[in-house]
Amino acid sequence: MADFVYISRERMQRLQEELHHLKTHGRAEVARKIAEARSHGDLSENADYDAALHEQELLEIRIAKLERTLASAKVIDPSDLPNDDRVYIFSTVRLLNERTNTEMTFTLVSAEEADIEKNLLSVTSPLGKVLLGKTVGETVETKTPAGAIRYRILSIERPR
Repeated sequence: MADFVYISRERMQRLQEELHHLKTHGRAEVARKIAEARSHGDLSENADYDAALHEQELLEIRIAKLERTLASAKVIDPSDLPNDDRVYIFSTVRLLNERTNTEMTFTLVSAEEADIEKNLLSVTSPLGKVLLGKTVGETVETKTPAGAIRYRILSIERPR
């Protein structure tokens, strides 16, 4: 059974664009750097050549990762999700941390799209997992290094 990476249509397009850019412009730029470093002579003590080869290795690792992600990507359209009041991927959830009495808001996304600085929480994270399928008013608990934290769901917004 294949493991899918569920992503939005927009994220799929951005990944495809990044892959195209890396395969064309990225590879060409690294090849230019390698050729330039080679022209400096002795490769055994050529730091520019070593740096260019390292850059090439990192570029190829990123390209391979993007290709794997895109090969297993399954686009989810928010309109395909059940039309009820539960938390699903792409839901924006406002929570109350019952320990600190502070509110926070997260949008649940795939692990590929997660970015905590933008309040994009992975559905595979401990908090994301316990939120899935819950409704407004329910309390969930997640374990952290500082102990268990309880959150009450204050609101759920669904994408249109």
